[in-house]
Amino acid sequence: MDRRRALTTAVVIATAGAAVALTFPAFAGTGERERPSGDVTADRALAAPEVLAALSRDFGLTTEQATDRLAAEREAAEAVRTVKAAAGAAWAGAWLAENAETLTIAVTDQALADEVRAAGAEPKIVAHSSAVLDQVKSALDTNADEAAESIPGWYVDPSSNTVVVLARADVADAEATAKEFAEASGVDAAAVRVETSEEAPKPLFDVVGGDAYSVGNAGCSIGFSVVGGFVTAGHCGRAGADTRGVNGVAQGEITASSFPGDDFAVVRTNADWTPTASVNNYNGGVLPVAGSEVAPVGASICRSGATTGLHCGEVRALNATVNYAEGTVTGLTRTSVCAEPGDSGGAFIAGDQAQGVTSGGSGDCTRGGVTFFQPVNEILERNNLTLITTGDGGTPPATTPPATPPATTPPAEPSEPPADGGDCAAEGSVARDGTITRPGQRRDVVRFRAPAGTHAACLTAPEGADFDLYLQQQVNGGRWVTVARAATDAGSETLTFEGGAGNYRYRVASASGTGEFELRFAVN
Repeated sequence: MDRRRALTTAVVIATAGAAVALTFPAFAGTGERERPSGDVTADRALAAPEVLAALSRDFGLTTEQATDRLAAEREAAEAVRTVKAAAGAAWAGAWLAENAETLTIAVTDQALADEVRAAGAEPKIVAHSSAVLDQVKSALDTNADEAAESIPGWYVDPSSNTVVVLARADVADAEATAKEFAEASGVDAAAVRVETSEEAPKPLFDVVGGDAYSVGNAGCSIGFSVVGGFVTAGHCGRAGADTRGVNGVAQGEITASSFPGDDFAVVRTNADWTPTASVNNYNGGVLPVAGSEVAPVGASICRSGATTGLHCGEVRALNATVNYAEGTVTGLTRTSVCAEPGDSGGAFIAGDQAQGVTSGGSGDCTRGGVTFFQPVNEILERNNLTLITTGDGGTPPATTPPATPPATTPPAEPSEPPADGGDCAAEGSVARDGTITRPGQRRDVVRFRAPAGTHAACLTAPEGADFDLYLQQQVNGGRWVTVARAATDAGSETLTFEGGAGNYRYRVASASGTGEFELRFAVN
């Protein structure tokens, strides 16, 4: 996100508080991790075998150790969410130790530390709240245009309770330049730490053919599927540009793009492409996407990209600023995962939780390096998008049958259309762009069993809104495949499709606007 706003007040340093160390089950072979009865399946569902294999390769772990690490990291993420909500303004960040066995949560309220200590935590003193460190970083962001090329970037580091400003080790007087930059930004020197670095980050696109998708001659990688398309990196292309898939077939259009400042883009795909809750594992299969729970600092994370495939590392910092030659990008996550040109836009995933899309970095997958990603949750929020997920925490869509809905929604078993071929009606509402809302929160407006014949449907959207209509058919294994789509710029959509007997459903998504809609359909 672009946080270049001037500070109207001086930076205020928070009073001393405490850090709480929470210990999680060991994974490194020092003893068997105790699991409740029946918990093995839940642990295994945290990641597909390909993720476990990549973690084992990149971290030097056995499959069991990798599984236990993911389980501990899931517990850590839940602890972070709970304590952060309770701490409020006293929150000062969180990080996992290198072995992922210990999570440290920093707060500035001693009373809160006592509460956590009562739950089995050990307190420790910190000086600055996250709000204060974010203020310091925002001041640096505001002055980003004055940052020299010898300053690769800066980020909030909760473990040192400072904002780290990087200085290139290969440039003379870079550390002094970094200190001068911080001083000129008007921040308290006690809240800033200058650190030398070998990094020289750059966006990771390349002018090559045969990548996962292309914009003109530039090849990039798909990030995550959303209703109506997918998200990727903004430096891959500007709004209005057409995209083509890895097979060279017309794929869609970039409808939103932001770079620098941010680094995200949204591609609206055409009827030939069906978004799925999956990520390429580059081993002949896919990884499931079950949600977008943010992984804490120190957690393991993997990246999928068209050039180098699947690689893993650790989260190093949240809310990092990168000083690319093209301009400054803020709000990125810093990782130890490698990447190379053509990997840009690709998916960062922790277990089965979507994290973000690849932005840029330093190094390569031979020597290693540092890579940054744009958090996916910000992309979703900024563009009113809905992430497509498996919905059950870890089963790929190809093997996931539709869940049984509440009684207030259409029946789980498809109903028969009118015997005389007449039309049916269904109503619902879209609460925000890209989101379908109705009783029970089902994504499909209606599902039904139909004989072979011609499907016809008409969708009426509210005035000023642009809604799209999808007809999907259930195939082997319970997977739903889009067989027809009506996606014009008109307020109403009509659709026809010749299909065989089977189970079908209609889905509605918003390209823009919100409100009530009516769907009428028939099979003749």
